[in-house]
Amino acid sequence: MSDFLTTPDFPYCKGCGHHHVARNTIKAFESLKARPLDVVMVTDIGCHGIVDRCFATHTVHGLHGRSVAVGAGIAMGLPPGKKVVVYIGDGGATIGLQHILEAARLNVDLTVVVHNNMLYGMTGGQPSGLTPCGFRTVITPEGSPLPKHNLPQLALDAGAPYASRVLGTGDFSATLREAIEVEGFALVEVLELCTSYATKWNPELKLRELAQEAGHEPGVWRGEARPAFRLGSGAERESLLAMEAVAARYESPLEGSLAVLVGGSAGEGVQRAAELFAQAAMACGLHATKKGRYPVTVGVGFSVAEVIISHEPILYHGISGADVVIATSEDGLRQTLGHIQGMQGGTVWLDASLDLEAPATAAEVQARDFRGHAGARSAALYALLTFVQESGVFPVEALVETVRASSIGKRVPAKVLAAFTPS
Repeated sequence: MSDFLTTPDFPYCKGCGHHHVARNTIKAFESLKARPLDVVMVTDIGCHGIVDRCFATHTVHGLHGRSVAVGAGIAMGLPPGKKVVVYIGDGGATIGLQHILEAARLNVDLTVVVHNNMLYGMTGGQPSGLTPCGFRTVITPEGSPLPKHNLPQLALDAGAPYASRVLGTGDFSATLREAIEVEGFALVEVLELCTSYATKWNPELKLRELAQEAGHEPGVWRGEARPAFRLGSGAERESLLAMEAVAARYESPLEGSLAVLVGGSAGEGVQRAAELFAQAAMACGLHATKKGRYPVTVGVGFSVAEVIISHEPILYHGISGADVVIATSEDGLRQTLGHIQGMQGGTVWLDASLDLEAPATAAEVQARDFRGHAGARSAALYALLTFVQESGVFPVEALVETVRASSIGKRVPAKVLAAFTPS
């Protein structure tokens, strides 16, 4: 059995072309001499997606039509040398067509393999956007009256350097290998016939004949070769380098984990301040998670950030009980009030400008003039700098350097960082 498999058997219907796609993908990886854990397989909702458990690679199962978006996000964050392969059906490709086009436009370094059996196989055999005109399905028994998308052409028009179409029979591993080796985005459309629905409604149809009649001619098409899209360039690259430099010089005395809630108003930099706090913690050797909470309107109302930092891996990013709560506005205080009232210890940091009565809590309450010192847009950052400096959870210099190296470093009032920089 291949090193890329956990089982020799695939969970597909007898005669389904998905068997050929999986086996040819494995053969392509083996010919590349890839290692299973250097590969990430991302699958979509659909019959093809139940193969996840069979692969010994990293596997991620996405929502319907979203596997390309998930795969693109993974690919952007991986170092060169890793391989991301996305499996998606023609139904998912129709639903997520914009994700395919955007990944091609950006030239994200991933390979998208479209299992095109020309219908929604898992939900009963309905037509998709890739169903050819005249192809019969459960809801078009007289034949689909609509033209299909030409997926390889759409990908090329969007900027893909490589697109191909193959018949899902025999050995097409060389085409898959070629696609995987492309720098940037590559799409392989594999034509199949669903043995449960396509053959039922089109009993005399042969795959090769269908491809010819529908204009689904196999082939390889190449667009303009260009560098793959990478994160970590420009200001963000400088920020990462600065974090590495900080990590070489600072450590954190934190024991256990620390859950921090930062509450403020929309447009006042709460989310960015929390992200910089988390980055600084990571630069000191800590694990960190951060998530934001705000209303749909985004630009008005409250903004709350939840951050957990720990020396140990963090298995769940939700905060049920806060150790530290920082509120820099009435919006933020209202949204964090439940946490504050439930605290049995820890510290609450409130802006001195708040008119609301101090909440009943067992935590220690500190009132400081964050807004007066830093202004509304930097109040959350100033509050976090104050907390870090006075708690000693990690050196405040780490947060100062992270802020300076970030994309907002030049926009933060000089006096804010100066207040926490040794003279």
